[in-house]
Amino acid sequence: MQGRHGRGRCESVDAIASYFKFGERGTTFNTELKAGVTTFLVMAYIIIVNPSILAAAGIDPVAAAAATALVAGVLSIAMGLASNYPIALAAGLGINGVVAFFLAQPRENGGLGLTAAGAMGVIVLEGLVVLVLVLVGLREAIMNAVPTFLKRSIAVGIGLFILFIGFVDAGLIIRPAAGPVPVAFVFPNSAAHYLTYLGLLITVVLYVRKVPAALLLSIVITTSIAILIGVVPVPPDLVQAPKFDTIGAFDVTNVFAVTGVLVAILTIFTLMLTDFFDTMGTATAIAEQAELTTEEGRVPGIGSVLLVDSVGAVAGGAAGISSNTSFIESAAGVAEGGRTGLTAVVVGVLFLLAIPLTPLVALVPFAATGPVLILVGYLMATLIKGIDFNDVEVGLPALLTIVLMPLTFNITIGIGAGFISFVVIKLVRGKMADIHPLMWLVAFAFLIYFAQAPLTTLFDQISGRPV
Repeated sequence: MQGRHGRGRCESVDAIASYFKFGERGTTFNTELKAGVTTFLVMAYIIIVNPSILAAAGIDPVAAAAATALVAGVLSIAMGLASNYPIALAAGLGINGVVAFFLAQPRENGGLGLTAAGAMGVIVLEGLVVLVLVLVGLREAIMNAVPTFLKRSIAVGIGLFILFIGFVDAGLIIRPAAGPVPVAFVFPNSAAHYLTYLGLLITVVLYVRKVPAALLLSIVITTSIAILIGVVPVPPDLVQAPKFDTIGAFDVTNVFAVTGVLVAILTIFTLMLTDFFDTMGTATAIAEQAELTTEEGRVPGIGSVLLVDSVGAVAGGAAGISSNTSFIESAAGVAEGGRTGLTAVVVGVLFLLAIPLTPLVALVPFAATGPVLILVGYLMATLIKGIDFNDVEVGLPALLTIVLMPLTFNITIGIGAGFISFVVIKLVRGKMADIHPLMWLVAFAFLIYFAQAPLTTLFDQISGRPV
C-alpha cells in the first residue's frame, strides 16, 4: 500500500515538473515551494495595508481584507498556470492610493468627487481598455519595440525602487519634518529599529553563506525574534470570519455623471497608462532576474502574463479592492530560486488560506521583510553592468529611467522619462530611423500623461465645473 502511495506521489510530482518545465528552467519542486512561500511572506502585507488605505474611501476594511486575499489568490494561481512565470499578483500600491485619496474624495478636499463604487468603476474601465489592447496584440508589440538597454534600465530602476521600499518599510528612512530633501535616515532608537538591523545582518549572512532558503529563513528567524521580544504582539484571535461585501461594489457610470466625458476619459487614460507600463516593467525585471529573456531582451510567452494582468485590473475593480497587478515583490521568490509558474501558484494558495487568518499574517513585521527587499534590490541592480553609459543615447535615458523610479516613488514616471528622452535624443541627432514607430506613439502618450494636471484644469473650464 505504501509503495503505491509513494509511486502515486512521485507521478504527481513528475506531472507537475513536466507541466512547469522544471528541467528546462533548472529548478525543482522544493525550490519552487520555498520561492512561493518567500514571495508570499514578502507581499502578504498587502492584506493589511490595502484595506487600511481604502478605508479613506469609506470601504469596510474587514471586507476589503478578505477580498484582497481572495482576488490575489485566484489571480496568482491563474498567472502561474497560464504563463509559467514566477509572478504573483495583488492589489497594487499607488493606484489604490489614487482611488482612496483622489477619486473618492470630495472636490472641496482636492478629490474628483466620485463615490467609492464610482472610483472602482474607473478601475474596471481602465482595466477593460488594457484588456482590449492585450487582445489586439498592441501591448506585446510595444514591449517588443522597446530597446534592450531600456528594458534593462527598467529592471535596474525597479531594483532600486524595491531597495527603497525595503528601507522605508523597515523604518530606516522617513519623511523629515524639515530639511532640503524629503527623506532622512533614522538612527536606531527603538527595539524595532535594532531588530531591523539584526534582520538585515541575518539576511546578508545567510545569503552570503549560500544557506538554502536564505531569504525565507531570515524572515522566519526575524519574525520569531520579534514575537519573543514583544515587538510584534500576538493577537488573542488568530482566526477571523471573512466578509465579502465589497465584491460587485462598482459603478462605471458615476465618473461620467460627476466629471463629464472629457475629464472621465483623461482619468481613465492616466490610470490605464500606469497599469500598462508598471506591468511591463515588472514582467521585464522579473524575467531578466530569472534569466528567462532572449538575447534581444524579449520575454517569451509574455502575452499570457499581460492577459492575466489585464484581467487583474478588471477583477480588482469589480471586487471593490482596486486594480490587481503583477507584484514586483515576486523578485524575492526569484532570488530564492523560483523560475516557474509553480512559485506563483504556491503564492496564490497561501493567499486563499490566509483569508480567515488575517491576524496571523499581521505577525510578520516589516523588520523581517524590509531586509529581504533590500537584498533583492541589490540583486536586481547588478543588471546595470549591461548598460553602456559612455554612449549618451543609451546612458542618459537609462539614467533617467533608473533614478526617477525611486526618487519619485513611481515606476511609470521613470519609464516615461526614459522613453521620451530616448526619442528626443535620437531626433536631435538625426537618427529617426532608429526609433520604432510604436516608440513615437508611446512617447506621445507619456507627454499627455505628464500634462494631465493642466489638461484636467482645461477640461474642467470647458465643461464649466469648478476648478
